[in-house]
Amino acid sequence: MNSEKTGLDSAGGWEFVDEYTFVELPRIEEKMPEVPATGHNVFLEMIRKRVMGDAEVQGLWKCSNVIAMNRLGFSDHGKQHVEIVANNALNILKLLSDAGVQPSCVKDYGLSYDDAEIIVYLAACLHDIGHTVHRDCHTQYSVWLAMPVLNRLLDGIYTPEIQVVARSEILHCISAHHKDTRTLSVEAGVLRLSDALDMARGRTRLWDDAASNRKIHAVSARAIESVEIWKGRTKPVLIKILMSGSAGVFQVDELLMPKLRGSGIEDYVQIEARVACEKQIVNDFVIE
Repeated sequence: MNSEKTGLDSAGGWEFVDEYTFVELPRIEEKMPEVPATGHNVFLEMIRKRVMGDAEVQGLWKCSNVIAMNRLGFSDHGKQHVEIVANNALNILKLLSDAGVQPSCVKDYGLSYDDAEIIVYLAACLHDIGHTVHRDCHTQYSVWLAMPVLNRLLDGIYTPEIQVVARSEILHCISAHHKDTRTLSVEAGVLRLSDALDMARGRTRLWDDAASNRKIHAVSARAIESVEIWKGRTKPVLIKILMSGSAGVFQVDELLMPKLRGSGIEDYVQIEARVACEKQIVNDFVIE
């Protein structure tokens, strides 16, 4: 796919092409990676079961959604968001590893790839639990709340020394998942990008009919039809974003790209965004 058709030029800027189609774009004959199976990673499977059976984690997800959805009108920041982000993270980590990009826990501590999977999975599970305190500064609150939870979830998995390392790496991922914090590990970059990719079909912002014609967040969110993670042709990871309207450019340029920049893995990721058709999203845009 060339840059003229994606809407992104070689320098990463947007190029407007006076060309529209109302026909679904043909799929390239490639197979999108499925969510990595965890059967080979016995400890990850064990931790997944612990997470899903942990009453405190479930409660934190529920309370996070009360703040995010009920009180702020954002999208789900609970279990569904966690599943999407965790699956994204495991896929991206695998593609990077297959291309020779070594996880930081392997490079710096001599841990294994399986350990890197555990780190990104648990970081995905706990990165937003700070919403139970407040949306503002929720990354810091998430770190504080996650520490005792991680001690319990990791108990018996590692020796005390390795458990400290794993916990530290997970907490760093959580602390750096927003764009205004510098990431210092591959795993943290993977989590930050994975979090930003939960944007399909309005996942980034809830809306109602009364508000959708007043907020660019809502209008642009409705234009994102799908987000797919593929093995790249020129870079290890290819993100394909299909939009039903040009308003979706706001989601890509203002929300996704700032999180990718400074993630530490931006050189390994290619973004291809395409408008399949110009579907009417709102009748009028009202400024009050």
